[in-house]
Amino acid sequence: MVIGSSMENVEKETISVRHGILRNKYYLYMTEFFAGMSVMAVELGASRLLAPYFSSSQIVWTIIIGTIMIAMALGNIWGGRSADKNPNPDRLYVRMIIAAVWIAAIPVLGKYVIIGISAALVFTVSNNFLIWAAFLACMIIFVFPLFLLGTVTPSLVKYTVDSLDDSGKTVGSLNAFNTVGSIIGTFVPTFVTIPAVGTSVTFLIFAGILLLLALVYFVSTKGKKKPCIIGGILFLVCCLTGASGSFAFWEKNLLYEGESIYNYLQVKETEDSVILSTNVLFGVQSIMKKNGGATGMYYDYAMAAPVMSGNADGNILILGMGTGTYAKQCQYYFAPASIEGVEIDQKITDLAGAYFELPDSVMVTTYDGRSYLAAVQGTYDVIMVDAYQDITIPFQMSSVEFFTLVREHLNENGVMVVNMNMHSDADSTGEGSINEYLSDTIASVFDYVYTVDVAGTTNRELFATQNPEALAVFEAGRSMIEEPELQEMLRRAAEGMTPYEKGTYLLTDDKAPVELLGMRVIDDLIQRELAYYKELFKREGIQGLLQE
Repeated sequence: MVIGSSMENVEKETISVRHGILRNKYYLYMTEFFAGMSVMAVELGASRLLAPYFSSSQIVWTIIIGTIMIAMALGNIWGGRSADKNPNPDRLYVRMIIAAVWIAAIPVLGKYVIIGISAALVFTVSNNFLIWAAFLACMIIFVFPLFLLGTVTPSLVKYTVDSLDDSGKTVGSLNAFNTVGSIIGTFVPTFVTIPAVGTSVTFLIFAGILLLLALVYFVSTKGKKKPCIIGGILFLVCCLTGASGSFAFWEKNLLYEGESIYNYLQVKETEDSVILSTNVLFGVQSIMKKNGGATGMYYDYAMAAPVMSGNADGNILILGMGTGTYAKQCQYYFAPASIEGVEIDQKITDLAGAYFELPDSVMVTTYDGRSYLAAVQGTYDVIMVDAYQDITIPFQMSSVEFFTLVREHLNENGVMVVNMNMHSDADSTGEGSINEYLSDTIASVFDYVYTVDVAGTTNRELFATQNPEALAVFEAGRSMIEEPELQEMLRRAAEGMTPYEKGTYLLTDDKAPVELLGMRVIDDLIQRELAYYKELFKREGIQGLLQE
């Protein structure tokens, strides 16, 4: 036992002398600090990388957190065993170089991996496409570098614990530095780097920090040069090719592409329109027709709401303002109306002024829609709820409590209009679609509910009021409209207007599984849209798809 103990001491002493910089425990604490910071930065970066393709819903966040925790746990286990077998710190800092290069490569290759996974799963997975695609993307892109970073803590414990007398203090200090680093790594990407320089550069910044830590170590110890040279070259290549990478790499001539705290944003121009797209494969969030005419989208149908209220030139509130498509239409056709909007993303409001000609007369408040209603006392003739983006439906704006708040802010004959952008009367499970849940919830709050499907789209407009004469008011108001284009908008809305029969599906603040409901709709949409191509693939394989 004495001999064994002596050999261990000699081994430690040899390692300490050879790796002189590690004699100063503060360098090890610094390593722990920046490793913790980088893990959280990568986690937040992962959410932004995946959001344009899979949304930023709770489902995606759950997958990100779960896979990263798996990676860290496995890294902790393997790192501890590896350090016990071979306590040479060179091994740890080589792993940090590998992790740094991998993280730096994410902006370059990550989007192609996501597209490839999605394309493969579309033809092989019938249910839970979003879960499988996001999970595999996380496993392939993020698990390995975070597994390597997971080895940092057990390795550093091995290098810093000199005796059992101070082991508790040493381990506690390491964990404290890791935790503080994680805290800072949570705030810095969200509030500083991602809004300022974007997700791609954020990955590169934290990859660079990890690489610098390893390079300082090897330079100070005059150790391995080859990993440093290779790592440095690969990092520079990633910086040159990934810093300005586009999420929508197949798009050309974009007017704007960037990120905010909440969204990936893209502005593109066609022959007749300017379009804002956000997240989830860049679906249309707002549109401006260059001729100032009708959009051909749900905004046109929603023009029925001011007429239905009986006071088309009254007060209109838009929750989910976007770039102001609906606001500008209301201002144009109902000129005396007072219009205000609420938009949680200030960057979108900035784009509205820069590219979409939002008038200065339209007041926009940067706030959450529900929080805004809770804070103000005013009432309105029309409240439009346009805060739902594909499967990204904020649960707090889908519940009985929210719609009750909306009702309390409507005038006596006021009308709420809601855009539901995933039309589905019944999904494949027979358990009720997201639109059925939303409609039943609204019908439990409002006495009179009407719906109309938007032709050629997956959108459905819902009108809710406490006025039993709302339809009669709408028809009377419509007959007095002289503007031909507005007449046509209202005609299409009137032809499809259907009283809604309340069901039993209900969403509350306590229970609103909107993410799962939305995911089911996505599965149904994929199956319907790809049924022909799947059958073709089964019959003729890849060659048949290519010929098609």
